[in-house]
Amino acid sequence: MPDRPEIVCLCGSARFVDEMRAANRQLTLAGVIVVGPSEGGKQLTDEQRATLGAVHRHKIDLADRVLVVNPGGYIGDSTAGEISYARAAGKPVGFTDC
Repeated sequence: MPDRPEIVCLCGSARFVDEMRAANRQLTLAGVIVVGPSEGGKQLTDEQRATLGAVHRHKIDLADRVLVVNPGGYIGDSTAGEISYARAAGKPVGFTDC
């Protein structure tokens, strides 16, 4: 194992919570540090949503790479923005489903 484990940031739609948990488990068991979106729920204010978005972008900044959890190839607007942000920051971006 290297001196510091790889850090991967998971991105994807909130509708894929189960798939993100599975990806998190698989990566963690492989020795990877996993960070991902917080489960915000439907009762958030616009300010809270903005805060969660900003925190998630910082998680992307911390990561060595991004893994987009996208069953069926689905990528929503928020995830598309995260992909653009990650690529602009020079982070490699991979997908669970092309």
